[in-house]
Amino acid sequence: MTTMTDAALSEFRMPDVGEGLTEAEILKWYVAPGDTVTDGQVVCEVETAKAAVELPIPFNGVVRELRFPEGTTVDVGQVIISVDVSGGAAPAAPAEEATAPVAQAAVPAPAKEAPAEEAAPAGRQPVLVGYGVAESSTKRRARKAGVQDARDVPVAAPDPQPVAPPREVNGHGTRPLAKPPVRKLAKDLGVDLATVTPSGPDGIITREDVHAAAAPAPQAPQAQDRPEPAEAPAAQAAPAAAPAAGMGARETRIPVKGVRKATAQAMVGSAFTAPHVTEFVTVDVTRTMKLVEELKQDKAFEGLRVNPLLLIAKALLVAIRRNPDVNAAWDEANQEIVQKHYVNLGIAAATPRGLIVPNIKDAHAKTLPELAEALGELVATARAGKTSPAAMQGGTVTITNVGVFGVDTGTPILNPGESAILAVGAIKLQPWVHKGKVKPRQVTTLALSFDHRLVDGELGSKVLADVAAVLERPKRLLTWT
Repeated sequence: MTTMTDAALSEFRMPDVGEGLTEAEILKWYVAPGDTVTDGQVVCEVETAKAAVELPIPFNGVVRELRFPEGTTVDVGQVIISVDVSGGAAPAAPAEEATAPVAQAAVPAPAKEAPAEEAAPAGRQPVLVGYGVAESSTKRRARKAGVQDARDVPVAAPDPQPVAPPREVNGHGTRPLAKPPVRKLAKDLGVDLATVTPSGPDGIITREDVHAAAAPAPQAPQAQDRPEPAEAPAAQAAPAAAPAAGMGARETRIPVKGVRKATAQAMVGSAFTAPHVTEFVTVDVTRTMKLVEELKQDKAFEGLRVNPLLLIAKALLVAIRRNPDVNAAWDEANQEIVQKHYVNLGIAAATPRGLIVPNIKDAHAKTLPELAEALGELVATARAGKTSPAAMQGGTVTITNVGVFGVDTGTPILNPGESAILAVGAIKLQPWVHKGKVKPRQVTTLALSFDHRLVDGELGSKVLADVAAVLERPKRLLTWT
């Protein structure tokens, strides 16, 4: 969404990057005032209630103003960046701005107005997919304490203060050197990196530097010319209270927003809407583990990631094929059970931004190598924080692998709109009765939670038993599919 404010200035507004989302947080700016941008260039990364998304700008020009600093939550439809599209050079920045940290980009010098006789340039008005808010609906969001809008305050040179050695950002402005995890820590603790003195090599700010800056500074004792006798006991008690001054903060408050906020709301809604039932089964997966090793040597799986989760996913798909009624959803508004004739298999993934559940579309129709490829892409995308909102919509059933954390099993909560979720526990070597003798075998525990409104105990038990049977004797994959 773009608007033309004068003959040379175009404004780019926060788009609706999901389905009906109303706001997004600016995670990172990739440009600064004075940078030249081209049509389709990514200018920033934002986080919505569903995922982190990179935003491309739909025109060419020179960045004139960044309206909001990183970490600000912005309503859909608000202007976030303005660009000079006249084709001229960027205005020269004052000397003070040349050394200001990038956070000051939120309040750059106001753009010079174009002559009144110049007409708005003719041409296409680019539109990106997902813009769903009309300009007339734009409203100003209540600002957080300590955050000022660029349109409300004049530009002023920052007071001299010790800052980390700067680095150039696209040739304009400066920014303290710190790795992304350190920046996130500083954001969570409310520490301005520009005020932190670095101790790392080449002037890089470390986690210890951030913690030191976040710790409250001890108060200097007040000098007194003539202490009264009555104050002597208080002076003697001072050494006992001194250790408390050197202690770090006893509490840290982290705002709940974005993916984590959406996940929390969804889990609460699911837990108190769908009547959950969980069943468990412990199964010998020794043959499955042997098959995993064999598939790793198979040329059909060359370059693909083969692990137990692949065969567990295939076993669940086989069980759903044998018991299709479990792949359904409850329509509360119409009081109907909606049976799905496709399986969008969700895989729960823990990321730095919280738990997300992207899904493999039409997983039921994929061969084992195709399923392995889809799982690999899903995991890599989630770890990189690039999962799209579309990839997390439309799931029908989910797998959560808590075994990777060494946990035996759990009672998973259903994703809203789904009828079942399978939890996979850790695979461990345990004594097991095999062919009448106690032998060491690879064993795991599975837990299946389901919505009792549409899945009764018989159906849920059949599904879980079929998954266990396939994992115990994986050759059933050849006869049951």
